[in-house]
Amino acid sequence: MAKLAKSISPTPSGWSGSNHCKWTGVSCDSSGRVSNINLSSKYLSGELPSDLNQLSHLKILSLQRNQFYGPLPSLSNLASLEQVFLDYNNFSSIPPSFLSGLTSLQTLSISMNHNLPPWTIPETLADSTTLNFFDAMDSNIVGPMPEIFGSFPNLQTVRLAYNNLTGSLPQSFSKTGIENLWINNQLIGLSGRIDVLGGMSQLTQAWVHVNKFSGPIPDLSKCTSLSNLQLRDNELTGVIHPSLFSLPKLANVSLQNNRLQGPYPDFPKGVQVTLGMTNNFCNTKPGPCDPQVTALLAVAEALGYPMTLAESWQGNDPCQGWNGISCDPKGSVTVINFGKKQWIGTISPAIANLTALKSVFLNDNKLTGPIPAVLTSLAQLQLLDVSNNNLSGKIPPFTSSVMLKSSGNPFIGKDLPTGGGTAGGGSSAGGGGGGSPSGETSGNGKSSTLRWVIVIVGIAAAIFVVVLSFVIYKRFAKKPRWKYKWVRSSSAGKENVNKKDYGAIGSELPSKSSSDKNVYDGGGVVISIEKLREVTDNFSEQNILGQGGFGVVYRGTLLDGTQIAVKRMESVMAAGSKGLNEFQAEIEVLSKVRHRHLVALHGFCVNGNERLLVYEYMPQGTLGQHLFKYNEMGFPPLTWKQRVTIALDVARGVEYLHSLAQQSFIHRDLKPSNILLGDDMRAKVSDFGLVKNAPDGNYSVETRLAGTFGYLAPEYASTGRVTTKVDVFAFGVVLMEMITGRKALDETLPEETSHLVAWFRRAGINRGSIREHLDPSLIPDEETFESICKVAELAGYCTALEAFQRPDMSHAVNVLSPLVEQWKPASYDEDDGFGTDLHMSLPQVLQRWQASDGSSMTTSNLFTNTATNTLQHPSGFTNSIGLKDRR
Repeated sequence: MAKLAKSISPTPSGWSGSNHCKWTGVSCDSSGRVSNINLSSKYLSGELPSDLNQLSHLKILSLQRNQFYGPLPSLSNLASLEQVFLDYNNFSSIPPSFLSGLTSLQTLSISMNHNLPPWTIPETLADSTTLNFFDAMDSNIVGPMPEIFGSFPNLQTVRLAYNNLTGSLPQSFSKTGIENLWINNQLIGLSGRIDVLGGMSQLTQAWVHVNKFSGPIPDLSKCTSLSNLQLRDNELTGVIHPSLFSLPKLANVSLQNNRLQGPYPDFPKGVQVTLGMTNNFCNTKPGPCDPQVTALLAVAEALGYPMTLAESWQGNDPCQGWNGISCDPKGSVTVINFGKKQWIGTISPAIANLTALKSVFLNDNKLTGPIPAVLTSLAQLQLLDVSNNNLSGKIPPFTSSVMLKSSGNPFIGKDLPTGGGTAGGGSSAGGGGGGSPSGETSGNGKSSTLRWVIVIVGIAAAIFVVVLSFVIYKRFAKKPRWKYKWVRSSSAGKENVNKKDYGAIGSELPSKSSSDKNVYDGGGVVISIEKLREVTDNFSEQNILGQGGFGVVYRGTLLDGTQIAVKRMESVMAAGSKGLNEFQAEIEVLSKVRHRHLVALHGFCVNGNERLLVYEYMPQGTLGQHLFKYNEMGFPPLTWKQRVTIALDVARGVEYLHSLAQQSFIHRDLKPSNILLGDDMRAKVSDFGLVKNAPDGNYSVETRLAGTFGYLAPEYASTGRVTTKVDVFAFGVVLMEMITGRKALDETLPEETSHLVAWFRRAGINRGSIREHLDPSLIPDEETFESICKVAELAGYCTALEAFQRPDMSHAVNVLSPLVEQWKPASYDEDDGFGTDLHMSLPQVLQRWQASDGSSMTTSNLFTNTATNTLQHPSGFTNSIGLKDRR
């Protein structure tokens, strides 16, 4: 424990004295052994000691939401360990035996560790037979999921979204009690069929969207507790299984961006369904398909519903350009041509329902099973070509008028044991059995040839997997994370105020040498490294404004005294794809937009592996410091007038991004630490590394989840799709923080009050509750309190659960403007306007002025003298009257 305390910076509050059992957040059992370490959300950093697993009685380890780095702590053989929380840190490597021997483990949460190298779920996790909760979202997991889930009979929650998992779903999922399954948004995408979901009877949430799953939706009749099913953005095909329409608790299902077929789905009233525009249902409202369409879909089902058919089989008439289908003039299907497709499956008896068929081509595929005897009933059939497949069983007795081509099927005429698999459901490429029951070579030697083909294909596949794994490792080995700490001066205390969680836009910026004087496409000026060294005194420590995982921010001073801020990325960060993307995103956005409430980008520099961005200097730091850490930073608390002015500045900046700039953008990471303040306490929005182009109209755009929890709109967090309304939600959270002086997410508080939006909503937006929960530093008079109530009401609208219920940012500007810019007419002063009576005529006015000056000037020479006086005015400004300097 002493070594752990020494490794953490700063030393946790209350960790002093020789009796570690009395340290804050540490609990011990009756024998004096440490059983619980809780350092959650303490803004701590450091590299944890490698021998943490010497705490042999440890049951709970809670280190989440800090900035710990280096290797994950080795937890091997901690037989008493039950709960592990390591999420939201900066760990960068994984010990070989990280998760071995954890025989009592129930909860494992390591999500949002973006700096981890690519790693696979270890087989040793199977030691944790009591595992109940497994959360490793966005932690750079790659490769297939191992077949170890049958070891976890008590497993209820699996969250592996936003990784790079590949391959198919483990069949062992069906041996668990998983209720919440989140495997959505894999980088390359999980693939194969989702049949295993049908055996997961405890499912309540299944998020498998944004992958590459194929085939049909399985029979889900056992999933009677399923309420939320997200299947969108896959490659699913086929007829929707009728069980989906009868699930008693189903409330939300998304099916868009697939190629589903068959009758238009008829869900019960109350089920929220999104179908999109890419599915090819046979009609536009519930009802049966044409009989020929129904028969052909059954034929396609036996082949696993191939994507090529799903894409072209549109409408309710197969004679309208359907792939592989030909018809006679009467609209009857006469030809099925599925030859040479290499499809896996069986021959469907439903072919016999197409009574006008003359020719069927199924040759050169990987079909197994028998030729259905019912095909002999096709009276007009002339040709059936099933050559070069892996068919078996006896050949039905076709009439002499039918030409049957069946060569190239080594097991034709033999009855083989059935494998029980359906088309596309895991059958091998070799067909139903892969050889004779005895393993002997058939007379023509084709069985031996087939085995050699399988061996060669297996070797080639293994080589391909190795090469692909190497490419993935090289591509994703470095996934750095930006952190931003502002300090008031080089000697002031530091604060972690900007943590960019994940995701970026843009393509890789080509490297430029320091002598490269070109201008980047977006318009940002290239500044030489020599010039930046000069203005920062060679990046002197005395000029450091802040530092973090991305590198260091320096203050620079130009020859005219103007100060700038230079963000200098570390070479490792700059070389990573995410660092390059965010670097380019900042340039791309800030070179296209100019607004007084958006921080200005002066230029950038690419020097080898270094990346530097040059901004205007904002001397008063961030809004977050002034709201939450003003005492330790030495700031006075913000007045309400300052807060509402800052809110209006932010609203105007974001309104410009959304709708007034030439190109519209979504910020995606609006929060107090990204709102910078100048000496006049006016605000500018900063940090554009996560910006996305805004789609036109009300459409949303699919993106990798990014931002900061507490400010994420609910629809964005659950679906990964964004509109400008996600910024409106975040703005509403910022307003709540300004009103209450509380952070959006404060895990030091009890769970029921830790989430500001939920707590604010429960408290209710009324005068009593607002006054009760007001920031203690605000002591408003009645007029100020009225203003606070109006802003609270706006905050409630901006954080509405449904995006369509939130206002546009222009509405926020309209609400806030009168609270800041309260124009009132000035009282009339006889001396104002030079004592002019507005009801007098111009000659009368001139005569009055002449009399007051004791002058006898005429009107003709009056204006000549006016011009002279104007030219001689010492202020340099034009006096519109000219006779009398009445400054």
